[in-house]
Amino acid sequence: MKTLKINAMLIGIAALIAIGYSIFKISNGKEMGFNEVGTIGVLLMMFFSTITWGDKIDQDGILQEEELGQRITEKSSKISYFLLLFFIVVAVAADKLINGTINAFLLGLLGLAMIILPIVEYVVAKKYQ
Repeated sequence: MKTLKINAMLIGIAALIAIGYSIFKISNGKEMGFNEVGTIGVLLMMFFSTITWGDKIDQDGILQEEELGQRITEKSSKISYFLLLFFIVVAVAADKLINGTINAFLLGLLGLAMIILPIVEYVVAKKYQ
């Protein structure tokens, strides 16, 4: 088996163990904390990165350094930005419906999320001018 597949399998198994532990913890009435969420997030991030990008040594798949890999990264970054912005708007609306008030930190995060893309685009454009 190639190194990439072995790494993906190991990371996938670790992610399933972390998810299973979190489900077990919740089913026993305990709270799921930052450590569990962070661990699951990092493991899933590593898993999807491993199965997405190829390996220079094995010469398989798309390399992240190639032009196609950079284009994929650019396009997926912009799509994920808008998806995250949408989820923050939904969270603000849900907070308003459920609690009757709006969380100030969540509202601040929404405002920051709305202006971060234009600011970054401005900085990058200035770099090329």
